[in-house]
Amino acid sequence: MSAAGFVTILRPVNAVMAGVAAVIAYFIATGTLVPAALLLFVVVTLITAAGNVINDYFDAEIDAVNRSDRPIPSGQVSRGAALWYAVALFLSGIAFCLFTNWICIAFAVFNSLLLVLYAARLKSIPLVGNIAVSYLSGSMFLFGGAFAGMDGLIHLVPIAVMTFLAMMARELIKDAEDVEGDKAGGAVTLPIMIGVKKTALTAFVFVLLSAIASAVPFLWWGIPYLVLIGIVDVILIVAAIKALSCDTPACVRQSKASAALKYGMFASLLVFVISALFFG
Repeated sequence: MSAAGFVTILRPVNAVMAGVAAVIAYFIATGTLVPAALLLFVVVTLITAAGNVINDYFDAEIDAVNRSDRPIPSGQVSRGAALWYAVALFLSGIAFCLFTNWICIAFAVFNSLLLVLYAARLKSIPLVGNIAVSYLSGSMFLFGGAFAGMDGLIHLVPIAVMTFLAMMARELIKDAEDVEGDKAGGAVTLPIMIGVKKTALTAFVFVLLSAIASAVPFLWWGIPYLVLIGIVDVILIVAAIKALSCDTPACVRQSKASAALKYGMFASLLVFVISALFFG
């Protein structure tokens, strides 16, 4: 085992970005930031990291085929250590959340349980697993808004919906990339059931729906927001188009559509920050 492995298994960039998204959500809901908002960052980062670790724990056999360089298959972290690491991270995240409010606590507990259930069971159920992880991505914004109360949560619903739809597209593309390993691990994903090409088309439809949902905050931020988010929507649509001509997992991987979708979603965070700062 190695210290580097215990860092890598957290997928720290993704975990930190999730924490940042929650703080951005609070800023969008209130137009301001207070020191207590740091709790949002800590809670979401810890629970997201815990979800990443528990996912790798349950996916060790599949990752041995698809991602042999990951910490558990490569021997950097043992499965037993990963399990206890995840438990400690989940409990730490929920403990920090006790200093927020009851809505946030409910989200933290529910999402923690869902992350474990997803890794253990839901991931192998076609679409259900994709829906679960996409909800979790969108819920970061709901969580941040909820720190400002129920009104803040409701205000963030359009952005959470946009994120959910875009994440659905990325999840389907990732499943299309991982068909060989999923088959070896006994998972039954949508690409295994309907094929890579139809899955890529389904992902494209979700991206289009996400682009439509992204227009709703125009009601708050006006034309400047619409221009900026339009650029992001083009990035997401082009990324999805890259996978449309593919009928094999190798082709989907070579298209780098999943990475492009991820970068597009990060760009949307920047648009939300700019809009909340200057167009609110």
